[in-house]
Amino acid sequence: MSVIFESTIKMADGSKEDWYIELKDTVDDRVEICADLSEYSKKVEELGTDYGGNIDEVRWMKDDNVPLPIMDNIRFEMSKLQKEIEEETGKPLIGEES
Repeated sequence: MSVIFESTIKMADGSKEDWYIELKDTVDDRVEICADLSEYSKKVEELGTDYGGNIDEVRWMKDDNVPLPIMDNIRFEMSKLQKEIEEETGKPLIGEES
């Protein structure tokens, strides 16, 4: 059984600025709504504990109505979060596997 999470960036109803991430555990179809990347990070960790922290893949998607400036901002925030985590743990999140 592969543990795959699907993360979809969506816009809040009627908003051109407010976004959220819909996080879906494809093993049991649980869905979590995350208002920001900090909440997303915590939810991924919480869902991952059910599988001993072993997540095989995280698939990223976005709805068609998510504007490019929103995506740019999310990418920037993700990059900052990745750097913080890597500095905290002392190892890269992406790339080399042991």
